[in-house]
Formats: sequence, structure tokens, C-alpha cells
Amino acid sequence: MSVSLSTELCTRIDAWVRRFPAEHRRSAVLGALRETQKEYGHLTPERMDAVAQYLELPAIQVYEVGSFYTGFNHQEVGQRTISVCTNISCWLRGGEEILNHLSERLGVAPGESTEDGRFFLKQEEECLAACCGAPMMQIDHVYHENLTPERVDKILERLADD
Repeated sequence: MSVSLSTELCTRIDAWVRRFPAEHRRSAVLGALRETQKEYGHLTPERMDAVAQYLELPAIQVYEVGSFYTGFNHQEVGQRTISVCTNISCWLRGGEEILNHLSERLGVAPGESTEDGRFFLKQEEECLAACCGAPMMQIDHVYHENLTPERVDKILERLADD
């Protein structure tokens, strides 16, 4: 199955391409995949093939990036993505408790989306680079640090109002 990219998506990808010298077109892959995921919600092999074709790159160069970064989803997920850091700093300060609390509160295991499709609780995150604010989570690339279960509940309640 072949996928074609929308004109709007191509315009956003072109903005990434212009950031780099023409001979370094490959440097735009990360941005192009982020834009593609924003448009469709997740990446499929067909979408990554379309990005490769548009950027005139071998598909493997796009797959390498798309499969390496944990920020890319390869299945349908909820509208909002929640990542909880469980690396050493966060783990020592209660990251596992925060992950368990979120799992219980949302009624999903890590790697699952809520029934209403509002939230996707990502599998364990290795590190989100906010050790000084441990434990922390990221919701749609926005950091929330120094978490407690009560603080997590307040954040989720605010998001429910959006």
C-alpha cells in the first residue's frame, strides 16, 4: 500500500530540509518523521517509505531513525502521550511509584491507551534528562517534575478540562 504525503505535511518537511545544506538532506529525517507523526498520530512502514521517497533517501535511513527514538509510535495511541522516567535518579525518588499510580489511575498498563483514547502510557522510559527534578514525567513533550501521586492527579485533572 502506497501512502502519499499531504501538501501541508510536505511544506512542513520542506522547512526542515531548508535548515541543512543540500548535501545533508538526511539531517531532516528526524524533523520529517516528527511532522509525519503529528499529522497521522503514528508511523507505519508505508509512511516512513513515503518520507524516504520525498526526501530522496534510501528507506533504511528513515527506518533507522524511526525505530531508534522512543518518541516515535508505531501503533495507534491515545491523543496524549505520557512518558515516566524510571532511570536511576527518578527510580530512587519514586519514579516506579509514579508509573504504577498512573497505570492504576488511567486503568491501563504501560504500552496501552485508555479506552476513551485520551491517553497513552508509554512503556518504560530510560531517561528524560531531568534528573534534578526527579521523579518526572513528560506529557506530549512537556516536562512535569518533582512528582507525587497527588501532583500527578492534579495534572491529569487540568488536562481533562482541555
